[in-house]
Amino acid sequence: MTSRLDGRVAIVTGGGRGLGRAHALELAHEGAYVVVNDVGVALDGSGADSGPAQLVVDEIRAFGGQAVASTHDVSDWAQAAALVQLAVESFGDLHVLVNNAGILRDRTLASISESEWDDVIRVHLKGHAAPTAQAMAHWRAASKAGNNADRCVITTSSAAGLAGNFGQAAYSSAKAAVIALAAVVRLEGARYGVRANVVSPGARTRLSLSTPGAEDELAALNGAFDEFDPANVSPVIAWLADARCPANGQVLHVIGSRVVVTSMPEPRHELVTQGRWSLEQLDEQLTPRLIDPAPMDVWFTSSEPAPAR
Repeated sequence: MTSRLDGRVAIVTGGGRGLGRAHALELAHEGAYVVVNDVGVALDGSGADSGPAQLVVDEIRAFGGQAVASTHDVSDWAQAAALVQLAVESFGDLHVLVNNAGILRDRTLASISESEWDDVIRVHLKGHAAPTAQAMAHWRAASKAGNNADRCVITTSSAAGLAGNFGQAAYSSAKAAVIALAAVVRLEGARYGVRANVVSPGARTRLSLSTPGAEDELAALNGAFDEFDPANVSPVIAWLADARCPANGQVLHVIGSRVVVTSMPEPRHELVTQGRWSLEQLDEQLTPRLIDPAPMDVWFTSSEPAPAR
């Protein structure tokens, strides 16, 4: 029986634990050849351990899949190039890049240090940009050589990037930035057959559990569907990775059994006056048309949909 992703070659960054592990396993179960990339750092980005990536590779091989481990630092341009080259040398090509690696340095904006800010931006934003840039360079060369197979980049954002989150200024900024990055990839990659989509996952991971009170909120209920199992997000990743998938330029928030199709800010009203605006005119015309912020519960609750507005 043919699987959906037979012959597709995928890189999953941050693939050793949590969401990345679940994505790598799902892609492999669907027939993809997977490069499991994970430096093996602690939650704060310290240390290094090749074990997590290799354990996932061993799991994949145990059920007959094909995978190789990588400990390349995806926030380094040269190492990201080596990561792409590993995929090509191991499996002959690259079709899917799942950018998932991340760390946390939770601080309020008044408290965060410059080094903490830089670390989060480096891993989450540059760690998305570097492998994407190297994959795009490979796909450009392949396209010029006549290889026009479907390619896709899947970017991992967060509810924090869509709606903000207290104490996560750096993380929220990076997660909003990768949505803009995906928009550019969609535009620039069109000529090479590259699709770009964003997934904002709601799941129980090392990052999400680090938030105070999250362990109780994200706990699985005995005998019930586990809304926060990271594996719930992975079928969406596999669907986006399929060469037949029509999605391009989409932002999908995935939590439990729900997929919320969302978007970045878009025009809602256009107001025109004669010459320069006065403050009184703005009071009169703009104030009544201001839109309330999106309800937070659509991002952060699992059991009930947001109320209609």
